[in-house]
Amino acid sequence: MATSRTDPVTLEVVELIGAVVARYYEEYEQAAAQHALTGAQARVLGLLSLEPLPMRRIAQKLKCEPSNITGIVDRLEARGLVERRPAPDDRRVKVAAPTDEGRAVAHRLRESLDFAREPLGELTGVERALLRDLLKRMLGETPA
Repeated sequence: MATSRTDPVTLEVVELIGAVVARYYEEYEQAAAQHALTGAQARVLGLLSLEPLPMRRIAQKLKCEPSNITGIVDRLEARGLVERRPAPDDRRVKVAAPTDEGRAVAHRLRESLDFAREPLGELTGVERALLRDLLKRMLGETPA
């Protein structure tokens, strides 16, 4: 008979991570709807507000198919929130970039997300840095 190698603390951590993610996505969807966006559109706009990106890179970052990103960017472009332009380092490649209005909407969206900030506000700076580093480690990234 095989014994479970999953200890109670690991199970609890997995459940807590799931609860945090579920609450975050629920609030994100609500905030996006207040700006007449879908959650996916809001995530793409938020990502692009950090830096213009080619479709393939957006898809990699959001872990989805590039064809899905094309449709999302098309809808954001139709609303005047995103524009396609040649990449500065390779004019053959198109990047999606936020317009001024797109940056403003992304900023308002970020400002309306209380769930992500509120619990983190209860942590000290050292605790937030530790949590960030642990999450990066869990994702296989090198902590800062």
